[in-house]
Amino acid sequence: MPGYDDDLRLAHVLADAVERVTMTRFKAEDLHVDTKPDATWVSDADRTAEQVIRAQLGRTRPRDAVHGEEMPDTGYGPRRWVIDPIDGTNNFVRGVPVWATLIALMDGPEAVMGLVAAPAIGRRWWAAKGTGAWTGRALTSAKPMKVSGVSRLADASISISDVVSWRATDRLDAMLGMMDACWRNRAYGDFWSYMLLAEGAVDIAAEPELALHDMAALVPIVTEAGGRFTSLDGRPGPFGGSGLATNGLLHDEVLHALTPELRAP
Repeated sequence: MPGYDDDLRLAHVLADAVERVTMTRFKAEDLHVDTKPDATWVSDADRTAEQVIRAQLGRTRPRDAVHGEEMPDTGYGPRRWVIDPIDGTNNFVRGVPVWATLIALMDGPEAVMGLVAAPAIGRRWWAAKGTGAWTGRALTSAKPMKVSGVSRLADASISISDVVSWRATDRLDAMLGMMDACWRNRAYGDFWSYMLLAEGAVDIAAEPELALHDMAALVPIVTEAGGRFTSLDGRPGPFGGSGLATNGLLHDEVLHALTPELRAP
């Protein structure tokens, strides 16, 4: 099995470089914000952060492909970096500190390394295939992560981003039923729901509409912490257009509740 230690170290270097951009622009009075064709916001910090990552990857990994949220894909080959310069742009623009840079490496169809850096709250989470999931400010000051052992929905904590996306995809009734079945529901949102799950503080995290750049970095962190990550139709990994992460023990029950057509006849 190939190792990805060098790629993980590079991901931390990339996160350091991006942090110098994003923290300077966070709450800046002259922050420029545009509306993209899909009606979502993008700031000058999003674009600059992605440019910083792409420039450094061009120098250090010139043979690797790159897929990002804000710019066209570049390169070819089985190794592909997937980046979301600011996950949680709405929070970033409004001055809410819960946003993060997501950096992932795909090797063929598999997400083999992921790093989530949330500098405004002073947190990082990362994982590489076969090495476990970790959190801390740096590789040298890391603590391992493990998902919870909760095995009953009545004892489970679930986190989503908002109810609007569930209504828009005609899944709101199913999600409200899931919330009622759980002990606790919250909307920590975006990357944070999944990192709390990897830490064992949340047991279920789900969103009905997600892109590859939203999920690629989350998948190895969740799975290396002992959890499961699929789409709402049960497809493993970040390619199904939606995300469901659990501690593993609850996964099939939650999957069948949110997507009844998957139940056996």
